[in-house]
Amino acid sequence: MSTATMNRPAARVSGKGVSFARALHSEWIKFTTLRSTWILLATTIAVSIGIGVLGAWGMGSGIEQLRADGQDPASVGLDPSMIHMMATGGLDFGQLIIGALGVLLIASEYSTGMIRSTMTAVPRRIPALAAKAVVVAVVAAIVGVVSSFATYFASQPVLSQYGLEYGLDVENLVQSILLSGVYLALVALMGLALGSLLRNSAGGIVTLVALLLVLPIVASMLQFDWVKDGVEPFLPSNAGRQLVALQIPEDALTQLQGGLVMAAWAAVLLAAAAVTTKTRDV
Repeated sequence: MSTATMNRPAARVSGKGVSFARALHSEWIKFTTLRSTWILLATTIAVSIGIGVLGAWGMGSGIEQLRADGQDPASVGLDPSMIHMMATGGLDFGQLIIGALGVLLIASEYSTGMIRSTMTAVPRRIPALAAKAVVVAVVAAIVGVVSSFATYFASQPVLSQYGLEYGLDVENLVQSILLSGVYLALVALMGLALGSLLRNSAGGIVTLVALLLVLPIVASMLQFDWVKDGVEPFLPSNAGRQLVALQIPEDALTQLQGGLVMAAWAAVLLAAAAVTTKTRDV
């Protein structure tokens, strides 16, 4: 070994050569090579379609029975136009699965220690988190749109038995279906943020379920005006329902407002996750 070689300073690891595109490609490979990813995505689609079609069948059979008994379905709160919402009716359950996928995408790396390799490859850390966010949001958006369109087409043969089939020209229907992708993307980002903050899969999923499912139920049980007007509409899943709603009551959040509220939840959680990712040890 030459003297020049012995005196050469050791190379230092630097994040300057790491581009966001490379980080994104790396996260995409990790995301698509996990069997659990495909299981959860397939389950999300299956559950969303199944719940939507089941809801359409239940409403169709109920309307037919009421008409056979000589009753007006609208008089008992079963307006036939409510069937149009069944295209996105499975989102309430699908969101829990896609949100769990967001949690697992990063929390599982903390539990296995793989996060050290990720952060070594991307020393500045934030691009790694951003890459995960882009991947899970895009996939969730596609799943939301595909499952909602599939639910619509799968429910039409069921509804045709009751003479209740309808076309895509129903007002705001296509817009609602497309926005269902935005809904699931935001839920997935919330899950990713919680997984990063808590660094625990079970804790992240439980917290997400509490935000999306438990808190709205508890809020609906509290008979206080300040809860009904100032808290309940701004919970993430309630705001999300407004995002995909076909008809908006005068005293409710509009589609835009509902989307902004839900986006604010995701943005705040992601900002907190970014801060902790940057400052805490792995």
